[in-house]
Amino acid sequence: MNLNTITELKRPSSADEVTAWKDGYAWLAGGTWLFSEPQVHTDTLIDLAGLKWQSLAVASDGGLEVAATCTIHDLCEFKPPKTWKAGALIGECCRSFLSSFKIWHEASIGGNIVMSLPAGPMISLTTALEGIYTLWPRNGEPRDVNAIDFVTGNHQNVLAKGELLRSIHLPASALGKRFAFRRASLTHLGRSGVLLIGTIDDAKKELIITITAATARPVQVRLCGAVTAIEVREAIEAAVPESLWFDDVHSSPAHRRHLSYHYAEEIRKELCA
Repeated sequence: MNLNTITELKRPSSADEVTAWKDGYAWLAGGTWLFSEPQVHTDTLIDLAGLKWQSLAVASDGGLEVAATCTIHDLCEFKPPKTWKAGALIGECCRSFLSSFKIWHEASIGGNIVMSLPAGPMISLTTALEGIYTLWPRNGEPRDVNAIDFVTGNHQNVLAKGELLRSIHLPASALGKRFAFRRASLTHLGRSGVLLIGTIDDAKKELIITITAATARPVQVRLCGAVTAIEVREAIEAAVPESLWFDDVHSSPAHRRHLSYHYAEEIRKELCA
């Protein structure tokens, strides 16, 4: 879609060149959402391509460092080390988009996260793998935010005005865990109505279940030891108030709650057997 309100395109070589943030500014990465509908309040696009961030890199702790500008295609094509038991989860979440192959080559990881929609699969991936987001404010020091704390509601997050998501760190400790993946959507490649991911640390005997798509923001429950079905259900009941179950054309709150309990029990059986 042509954005006929745009009067200026900035191409900085460093994010530090953008000091003052004005109403009407918008960061441009893949632009797949930005160009999908009129942006009547936007007059200036700031293209991140010129920053030339490395898409993917092995982190100092042996985990994965993902630039916010990394495309879905590049992340899905990444071949994780065999020691990362949760490496296959990357592909599972990349295939949970409502998108074409053309979108895959343009859409960015950061764009999906900062949109902060309940069904954002990169949110599902990074929260389940205990990711840490590095944020760059316009005038201030970079700050780190745990992925689980970033999204606060439907299309809502903790970003300050003009603040930029720079990168996502997925720690080796989370990538080394076993995982279980459950997802429901109205069509095979449609938007997720419910997406649950379980991970387990066999050494600590800690089970983490991450609920996304079913709730307006991501929710995690952590349980240790010989976990029972009742304990899992009670943990979810305590963590998710009735008002947090999401309601849209893809599923009702009651259906999402039912499937979340059902999938959580499947995950418990699969990982704790």
